Amino acid sequence: MKVRKYFALLTVAILTAMAACQSPTKKDDQSIPNRKWWKEAVVYQIYPRSFKDSNGDGVGDLKGIISKLDYIKSLGVDVIWLNPIYASPNHDNGYDISDYRKIMKEFGTMADFDSLLNGMHRRGLKLVLDLVVNHTSSDHEWFKQSRSSRTNPYRHFYHWWPAEKGKPAKRYSYFDVDNNAWKYDSTTNAYYLHYFARSQPDLNWENPEVRKKIYSMMRYWFDKGIDGFRMDVIPFISKDTTFPPLPKKYHGNFLHYYANGPHLHQYLHEMNQKVLSHYDIMTVAEGAGVTSDEAMNFVDPKRQELNMLYNFEVMGLGLKGGEYRDLDSNGVSLVQFKKIYTKWDSVYGERGWGTIFLGNHDMPRMVTRWGNDSPEYRELSSKMLTTFLLTMHGTPYYYFGDELGMDNIKFDSISDYRDIETLHIYEHIKETGGDLQRFLNNEKMIARDNGRTPFQWDTTANAGFTSGTPWIKVNPNYKTVNEAVEEKDPNSTLNYFRKMVQFRKNNLIMVYGKYELLDQDNPNVYAYTRELNGRKMLILLNFTDHQADAHLPVNMKNAKQLIGNYSKTAEKENPLSLRPYEAKVYQL
Repeated sequence: MKVRKYFALLTVAILTAMAACQSPTKKDDQSIPNRKWWKEAVVYQIYPRSFKDSNGDGVGDLKGIISKLDYIKSLGVDVIWLNPIYASPNHDNGYDISDYRKIMKEFGTMADFDSLLNGMHRRGLKLVLDLVVNHTSSDHEWFKQSRSSRTNPYRHFYHWWPAEKGKPAKRYSYFDVDNNAWKYDSTTNAYYLHYFARSQPDLNWENPEVRKKIYSMMRYWFDKGIDGFRMDVIPFISKDTTFPPLPKKYHGNFLHYYANGPHLHQYLHEMNQKVLSHYDIMTVAEGAGVTSDEAMNFVDPKRQELNMLYNFEVMGLGLKGGEYRDLDSNGVSLVQFKKIYTKWDSVYGERGWGTIFLGNHDMPRMVTRWGNDSPEYRELSSKMLTTFLLTMHGTPYYYFGDELGMDNIKFDSISDYRDIETLHIYEHIKETGGDLQRFLNNEKMIARDNGRTPFQWDTTANAGFTSGTPWIKVNPNYKTVNEAVEEKDPNSTLNYFRKMVQFRKNNLIMVYGKYELLDQDNPNVYAYTRELNGRKMLILLNFTDHQADAHLPVNMKNAKQLIGNYSKTAEKENPLSLRPYEAKVYQL
């Protein structure tokens, strides 16, 4: 293990030196206004349940993460975002919290958490936790009290509708078999609201006592020393408590309606004033339901709300929607892909800040969704997508395992799935007599569990993730796709990721430089420039499995290639001609 650790650190040193050589000037860091550490950071997201198990129970834990901190540091990343680690009955893998100030028993103890945080800070890494405050678990003491009687002091911590008023207006739930966000509770003859599962009742933010409790909890974690929050479905927190029928102006788009509560921005500003502004931290809103026209309401510094927004518009490309989650037979339109990212880049302009990502715990694996996971092209397309993420404007969020080129496991049977979303949709289709095989075929591409399989550490049993039975199956390709194998290969996807991280750090043009889309109607190539303080770079990305050309009004005579994902230069190379899934970065 010590030899591998030494090799990893040596590799990083070499790649850092190489990246430094690829920085012709240091003009980038001159006269850059409004520099912030969270703008320049590369965020590495860890799904704790699937990262590393230290005690053989088949579930990843905090001690497992601690044991791999040197590996994480070797990647060159700055921030670790941990999915929920709080006490939870785990109906939704930690997003149903029963106690915000305790650690989930499967993950360890508060002492383990303190050790993790200290270990990260000693290595210069920062920690961002998930803030899940749209809802709690139905096992939370607040909800137990709330449902016990209509006169309980905690009654108005949640949204209740007395049954004697009749059924409330329809609200849609993500994880309910009946797609109904109102659940009848006989204890007090009333319905409670749950935008997600029945075990995830929504908190009543309109009650100032709820907000006080949440702000106190946030201070507790900041005072421990954490460095920020990723705020789960934070646009949903405010509700119109008269609960009218879904207004016609939303055309049935309940997501957009949920993200436009009457007091949303009042509460976010209040949160900033009472908590966030008192700490040097980063905050990111999960922007479900938020349109590009509304983004600045969250991130404009003058509004004093949050730092950045995590938007999902591009994630719907290639999906027809509906209960089967059908895929477009024509695949993803690169022209539309470019259009969306370019639009979102223009949103922020000179104010606010955005994010860039292609995968997370709610998404399938990056290389399967946006690249090509065939044996021939998995590595190349993974490197190409990494090049995209680390040369775009905005803070990049990189999901654990994507640095190895991990891909979808593509389960054949519903019995292999663990995710509440997939299981509930399957039951709904089954109950309504739908086509279950059609649904399962689509889930192989888009189910969330594809991104939740265990990290592939080595070639030993269970990919070195656990000595026990893993909570979810390990991808069978772990014998060839794993950290131990890729560590030794200087051309691996792992070492390419390290190289790109260092390149971004040594070239702040990739953080703060102006973005400009070129050749916008090209269906095969994504071409753009980044420009800062008189310096200009050109990025060329081929999103196809065949040769493709960029058509650019750019003089390439004196262009110098700085980065590329092919180990060998093409014969008779034309700078604007790209091999399958090729990525090239030029200094112009």
